[in-house]
Amino acid sequence: MSASTVVRQETPAPKFTHALSRTQRLVSARMESALVGDDTLLAAMRYAITGGKMLRGFLVLESARLHEVSDEVALDAALAIECMHAYSLVHDDLPCMDDDDLRRGLPTLHRKWDEAMAVLAGDALQTLSFELLANPKFGDNTLTLIRMLAQASGKDGMVSGQMLDIAAETSPQPLTLEQIILLQRRKTGCLISWSATAGAVIANADTEPLRHYAEALGLAFQIADDILDVEGDAEKVGKRVRKDAEAGKATFVSVLGLDAAKTRAQQLCNQACAALDIYGDRGETLREAARFVISRDS
Repeated sequence: MSASTVVRQETPAPKFTHALSRTQRLVSARMESALVGDDTLLAAMRYAITGGKMLRGFLVLESARLHEVSDEVALDAALAIECMHAYSLVHDDLPCMDDDDLRRGLPTLHRKWDEAMAVLAGDALQTLSFELLANPKFGDNTLTLIRMLAQASGKDGMVSGQMLDIAAETSPQPLTLEQIILLQRRKTGCLISWSATAGAVIANADTEPLRHYAEALGLAFQIADDILDVEGDAEKVGKRVRKDAEAGKATFVSVLGLDAAKTRAQQLCNQACAALDIYGDRGETLREAARFVISRDS
């Protein structure tokens, strides 16, 4: 498939659309029950989670479905990863980091409240992630889930990737393609990998097929983000665009070029889909998710 055929998809495939909408309903309802109250901190935490695609929560529930783990068991893990992701976005938007005013088409949390509230809400969301996973329903795999999320989100994962991203902005030398891949595997890919393998971990099943799927999916997701920053409409994307070029950031698009980046995204989508062959037709919803990731407009 040529780069020119990698186009924005008007309507995501039906299985994925249904599963993603279902995830949004389930995770939102569980969030409301976990964050009952009207104080400002709880309101800010709910604000940070509400309105997202909840793709990571979807990956948790779908990987659980593949391994016959019920929503009742997997739902706290789905909310946990959405809390962790929301925390990362709240802190990423702060003036000391990316200094963004918009997120999901609304004022970023520190703009709606203030920087102190954004820091505290992010901290509370991060710790809530681990509270949700410290649940007897996960049985012998509780500590495994917690340890894997700590690794995916901390010094060897998402936080490390964010630090590499900040350091790259002031580096006298632009990042190489290999360095960009390392940065994005940590900043974006680690949480996606945790999400996609969580169901297998809960079920004591082999995580390798889903890990390979997630590695390809995570990079494809980031390339799509880089493409959106160049081609996207701010209203649809829900945040400021063209900011990477303005900041002089090295991205997949700046290093590969736009057409080559689109081609690489399609190749990664194909790799992700192929990793699911072991699941046969049962993996189709996850394949649709991979196709959606590279064709989304937000």
